[in-house]
Amino acid sequence: MRTHRAVLPGLISLLLALASPTRAAELPIFDAHMHYSHDAWDVLPADKALALLRQAGVRRALVSSSGEGDDARGQRRLAQLAPDLILPSLRPYRQRGDQSTWFRDESVKAYVDDQVARHRYVALGEYHLFGADADLPVPRHLVALARRHGLVLHSHSDADAIERQFAQWPQARILWAHAGFDSPERVRAMLRKFPTLWCDLAFRTDHAPGGELEPEWRQLFIDFPDRFMVGTDTFTPERWPYVVEHARWARQWLAQLPPAVAERIAYRNGEALFAVAARSGTSQ
Repeated sequence: MRTHRAVLPGLISLLLALASPTRAAELPIFDAHMHYSHDAWDVLPADKALALLRQAGVRRALVSSSGEGDDARGQRRLAQLAPDLILPSLRPYRQRGDQSTWFRDESVKAYVDDQVARHRYVALGEYHLFGADADLPVPRHLVALARRHGLVLHSHSDADAIERQFAQWPQARILWAHAGFDSPERVRAMLRKFPTLWCDLAFRTDHAPGGELEPEWRQLFIDFPDRFMVGTDTFTPERWPYVVEHARWARQWLAQLPPAVAERIAYRNGEALFAVAARSGTSQ
């Protein structure tokens, strides 16, 4: 009997390890970092972009577009065609070059106010913002706008700018773009300090596609299973053909995590943050 008891835990672990890759290979994906701007829709019509997302097994995607007027309608066009799939986010960029100047451009205030008043968005961003620039009047206006309308802030920032935005609004919900660019130690410290900080993992660099997770990152995912999401970052049209491959790669490294953790990072955390109802037919 003692022998059976000693063997049973190891057998259970082995069975779970064998089952995990198969289960991970079937995980739906919540892609928390996508762009669809005019240069993309010129070469990839909306119906084809949506087909790629569905082929990749993406069940929801947070999508933004650069531009103003008709040039900012990319994510809205996708959302009109597939409201079950697309969550629109508003960038404060009216042209691509704005990413290095928008935070000093006072006209951005009226632009984002007008867009939020006329269209439905769930987030503001992704926007680039670093250090003390977060305390300038225009970024402060963006944080205040998010506060008034209950929007998530999708911030491509260093830790300093993230802290400054929380100082302006301690209850902000911030999705830290490319948080994998920072060290796991810094990310851990930020997650401990701010309970309403989430991380998207677009362009993570701690391991090669198909490789092993670094122990520090793996432990961080296990310790904070409800604070991470995957993201493709289709910042150029050339990135769109990789949507399917990126989802496959994400499932490969997710398979190295406990199944419950993998599920959360793959899609459950995104749904929880944006209060998205689970699609019918998916196991709960």
